[in-house]
Amino acid sequence: MSILSNSEFEIDTAPPAAALSLHAAAFGRSPESVPVGAVPTRDGCAAQGLEERWLRAVALGGQGRYSAARTQLAEVRRSGSRGVWVSLAESTEASLLRQLGWHRVAAVHDGRALAAVAGMDSVARTAGQRARLVAARCDALTGLAADALGRGRLAQARRLLERCADLLVVSRSGDDELQGEGGLLRQRIRLSWVTAETALASGDFETARVFATRGAADSERFGSVRHQVKSDLLRAAALTDGADRAPALGLAADVCDRAAAHGLIPLRWAASMLLVGLGAGVDAERVRNECATAVEHGGGRFATIRP
Repeated sequence: MSILSNSEFEIDTAPPAAALSLHAAAFGRSPESVPVGAVPTRDGCAAQGLEERWLRAVALGGQGRYSAARTQLAEVRRSGSRGVWVSLAESTEASLLRQLGWHRVAAVHDGRALAAVAGMDSVARTAGQRARLVAARCDALTGLAADALGRGRLAQARRLLERCADLLVVSRSGDDELQGEGGLLRQRIRLSWVTAETALASGDFETARVFATRGAADSERFGSVRHQVKSDLLRAAALTDGADRAPALGLAADVCDRAAAHGLIPLRWAASMLLVGLGAGVDAERVRNECATAVEHGGGRFATIRP
């Protein structure tokens, strides 16, 4: 396969209903509704199958169905050694590992994600191709920053976040077309998330609140329930420095309920962990344990022994 074939960048045909449904599950209003069935192979539409597999993996991962998600990602990676879709698959694999505490292993996949799109600028000819290339690089950089953060390397995390922010600034000023539909909004949300998490790890709750709120506002514009729920989880965490725990408890409980309503088990688990830490009591502990068991049944393996 050509390392930089057009199919590795974008799709020139209108997306079928299956892709639209998968997009709604991965990045839209119905994260609980992942279409089932095999991804069809169509002549001349190789990228369509790659995109659908990647979208399905993202949606399945959001539900805590780790084994099923990894099966889809493995198919994308087998399509070739380099390219945007392979990069996105590696970043997504890293995200699944990071959710479970495997930050060092995740960094290997994020590094592969960045390498998969190295040297592709000269062949990214259209706005869509340039947007996909920037998106893949930003996903890898924010992933690497989160991996560094998970290992206590805050300075390294900040440097990687700065690289991602610079890339988004250059992309915004250099190509207005990139600010169209999608507009790298998901990448800006991820940048806000990891910046907020890095601030929290530094004890800078004020900065964490700024970026968590920014992520929440962008998530509303993006229209993804999953992104809205995670942004609000970070907002709740950023409220925990005050003497009054009620705002953080209330928002964390709301996040937990919304995650349950949409089948977002990993986010419900994370929200319940925050609630336990805030002293919410035995009900929160029960939800935490139920979610952890569901994650394990879905093929997830925690890096440390869970409570």
